[in-house]
Amino acid sequence: MAITVEIDGKSGFCGGVIRAIGKAEEFLDSQKGCTLYSLGAIVHNEAELARLGSKGLVTIDKKGLEDAAGKTVLIRAHGEPPQTYEAASKLGVKLIDCTCPVVLKLQVSIREAYQRLHEDGRHGSLVIFGKIGHAEVLGLVGQVGGDALVVESKTMLEDAIAEGRLDFSGPIEVFSQTTKSPSGYAEVCDVIKSHISDESLLTVHNTICSQVSSRHAQLRDFSRSHDIIIFVAGHASSNGKVLCELCRSENERTYHIGSTDDLKKEWFRENDRVGICGATSTPKWLLEDVAKKILEG
Repeated sequence: MAITVEIDGKSGFCGGVIRAIGKAEEFLDSQKGCTLYSLGAIVHNEAELARLGSKGLVTIDKKGLEDAAGKTVLIRAHGEPPQTYEAASKLGVKLIDCTCPVVLKLQVSIREAYQRLHEDGRHGSLVIFGKIGHAEVLGLVGQVGGDALVVESKTMLEDAIAEGRLDFSGPIEVFSQTTKSPSGYAEVCDVIKSHISDESLLTVHNTICSQVSSRHAQLRDFSRSHDIIIFVAGHASSNGKVLCELCRSENERTYHIGSTDDLKKEWFRENDRVGICGATSTPKWLLEDVAKKILEG
């Protein structure tokens, strides 16, 4: 009996990333020789970025938007704050807006919540469970002019409460970045519940993407059913870090790689059942390349 390899069927690009990459390829294939600018990395995966770069996709940051004046710029699935659209309009930039529909809905919900929290002279609080500085979170906070408390963990929230940065005297509405851990979100919400005197003042919104939340339970089962897990994701992928740690919590022989070059023969044992999985930013073709490399030894 030799090593066997199974690729997790649920791993690979989420719908929002598939849509953004599809739009980019459609433009690049129809406008041969033209450059398409992406405001931030279209996907947090170095191998996929290299593939798209060979087709003419160039990643720029906010400062680079001026260099793209009069050109075409893609807004990735993470979304952007209103200020980005205003700046693009002033520069005559043509936008291909690929903001994920789930993120767009969340942006609208946050704007509406903010209006509720401040109507009739009230002073409520908006809390976002997310990674500080993450593109999606910047887009969410931008919907309310930065007037939101962003926390990455239960500990960070407890510190903010101790410092008096969350007002419990008025209504509180809580949201999560779409790709965060459901269990982490539950912990944050439980902390707020434990401090609030009237739970009718608290509104918790279920805003984690269903495609992401369902993967947590599925990946736990997948990790337990294999001897070793090879988790494939770009090292800048926030979703990848969360899911890789989830796999490691179920299987200590979990290894995070970015490409086939990161594989090490000493990780594997004779007759290992190898499970290969990845983030919502990991392309299927890369998972297949990793499986092939392992089988070749």
